Amino acid sequence: MRQTYFQRWTFGVLLLCCSFWVNGQTYPNKTITLVVPFAPGGNIDVIARSIAPSLAKVTGQSVVVENKAGAGGAIGSTYVARAEPDGHTLLVATTNTISVLPYMLKNPPYKLESFEPVGLAAVSPLVLVVRKDDKRFTDAKSVLQAAKNAPGKVSVGHAGQGTSNHIAILRMEDATKANFNIIPYKGSAPALTDLMGGQIDFVVDQITSSKPFVDSGSLRILAVLSKARDPGLPDTPTLREAMGVDLDASTTAGILAPLGTPPNVVKSLNASLRKAIDDSGVRGRLSVLGSTARSSTTQEWAAMLSQESNNSQALIQAGKIKAE
Repeated sequence: MRQTYFQRWTFGVLLLCCSFWVNGQTYPNKTITLVVPFAPGGNIDVIARSIAPSLAKVTGQSVVVENKAGAGGAIGSTYVARAEPDGHTLLVATTNTISVLPYMLKNPPYKLESFEPVGLAAVSPLVLVVRKDDKRFTDAKSVLQAAKNAPGKVSVGHAGQGTSNHIAILRMEDATKANFNIIPYKGSAPALTDLMGGQIDFVVDQITSSKPFVDSGSLRILAVLSKARDPGLPDTPTLREAMGVDLDASTTAGILAPLGTPPNVVKSLNASLRKAIDDSGVRGRLSVLGSTARSSTTQEWAAMLSQESNNSQALIQAGKIKAE
């Protein structure tokens, strides 16, 4: 039986609609989960929770933040890498989580190529913090001197293996020839808790997660680990000013989806993320916390991750990091 023109046209429209649906044109159609691979209260957690309400408004779907901490971010990252690639389970991570940590694991459960980069979210400066009442450390130079006087005795905490905090400490050791007792945690919050409790001597952390404790009077910031002073901390010297160390370290965070997520879903996510981040409320919240909201194209974020991966390979060749 011959089909009429109308029948053929109707069939074609139905096929086109099905094609759009299969390729993610209906995205998102359920709750979006932002997985934070660190403990609650840390820098990445704060960034995710600052962005989530705005992203929900833009996408029209609920956006929840789920913490899956452990192994320097590897547990949460692995969970997302193995998730359904439909754009509803996303990872909020740093360049280090994706492009450094896998090189530090003998059997990495994921790698850079396990993800589809979506976009940049924020940049946070790193700081050197001590207890407010610790009279041993009046400035950053006194921390360095204590470490040189007693190699391996001055303890420093960080958010986990392979994090920007960890790499910054290694670079600090290399530049100053000091030897610290480096202690990894499951995120910034546990490290800061031990610092305030007197279990460790100092922490290299993002201002985002340290600032509430600084504002409450529990902690002091001795230096920022950037080339220039931070606008939010105009009276705090850089590490170069305080210790003569030429170090520029910060934490760059963004969002990734599992490998295989449809290109048009990634494109839709990037557009929604950029709109959410460019919201004045999000920018204001992050600024108050010490971070700078920063959006990007998918290609720009991918290039940053690739560059960090190249840097990691250089550190391996130089013997600075190794798989354990």
